Amino acid sequence: MIDLYPAIDLLAGRVVRLRQGDYADETVYGDDPVSVATGFAESGATWIHVVDLDAARSGDPVNRPVVAAIAAALTGLAQVQTGGGVRTADDAAQLHAAGVSRVVMGSAAVREPVLVKQVSQIVPVAVGLDHRDGEIAIHGWTEGSGLQLHEAYELFPTAEVFVITDIGRDGMLTGPDVDGLTESAQMAGAPVIASGGVSSLADISALASVENLGGIITGKAIYEGRFSVAEALVALTKGSGGIS
Repeated sequence: MIDLYPAIDLLAGRVVRLRQGDYADETVYGDDPVSVATGFAESGATWIHVVDLDAARSGDPVNRPVVAAIAAALTGLAQVQTGGGVRTADDAAQLHAAGVSRVVMGSAAVREPVLVKQVSQIVPVAVGLDHRDGEIAIHGWTEGSGLQLHEAYELFPTAEVFVITDIGRDGMLTGPDVDGLTESAQMAGAPVIASGGVSSLADISALASVENLGGIITGKAIYEGRFSVAEALVALTKGSGGIS
């Protein structure tokens, strides 16, 4: 089963999208994240992907009350997967207590893989592997880690899923790296969630045919009116040959 993850990126409490992770290149799409999340869920999404961009950059979880409000509003409708600044077991525990179903750990996981095992005992973990040309980037995509994507999977045996983001495609609407994601889905020991570049229903359909893919994150294409959540879910169902 492949799930659709409509994305809500939070910056100073607003819904935004960045181009290639550049905080100086943002587009604001709204100031009511709870309403946006509820709309996605009412359109059929069973997961919502929320990123605290402030926490990802500074470590200060200023948007955590917003994340908690989203999770509360979606009770019984959809689950919340959230990342950005999840650096300790305490961060994960607070988010879990706030109603988050899965946390995304990126930089902290790459720096200290054992932390994923510890956090997995509290709440399911998605390991975020954000890369430029195969090299994992950390600290809000501002630094290279030296770790290559293909080397990373075996470091996280307790990861529930991997979120693979091609930074060069993120927010660019240039299409996903289907070949690279196919390879990742074959190599990873857990389902892979594709992130970055989705621009059309054709992209959704192409990704739906990738074996072992667990999900697709899409944000800007929805906000820009390229397709709706409902249309994406139909394309996903048809592309995967079954009901998502």
